Amino acid sequence: MHTTYDSDKRKLLSAICHGCGFFGLSFISIGIPIAIMLVSDDQVVKDSAKESISFHINLWVLGGVLGFLYFILIGWLLSPILIPVGLFYNFALPAFAVYRSLAAPDEVFKYPFIFRLPL
Repeated sequence: MHTTYDSDKRKLLSAICHGCGFFGLSFISIGIPIAIMLVSDDQVVKDSAKESISFHINLWVLGGVLGFLYFILIGWLLSPILIPVGLFYNFALPAFAVYRSLAAPDEVFKYPFIFRLPL
C-alpha cells in the first residue's frame, strides 16, 4: 500500500530537525529531533531525525576532541585549522541540510564525514 504524506509538513519537520544544528552543543539541538522522531509517522521525517541525531552526537564528539586538542595540546598552533573545521561542521552542514530538506522533501539528507549511529 502506497501512502502519501503532506509535502509541506514533511519539509517543515525535516528542516526543523536539521535546523537544530544551529543550536550547536546544547541539548535542545538533539531533543527536538528525538521528539519529532517519536511522534512522526512519516518515514522520511523519521530518517531525517535519525540523521540529525547522529550529526549532533558527532558534533559533540568532534567538539570534545577539538577542545582537548586545543586546550591540552598545542591549540595555538592548530587554531587556524580547528576553528574553520568547527564552524563548517556547526553552521555550513546544517544550513545545507535545511536547504536540501526544503528543495527535495522526498529525500533524506545524509551528512558527509560523520559516523552514523544505528538508531
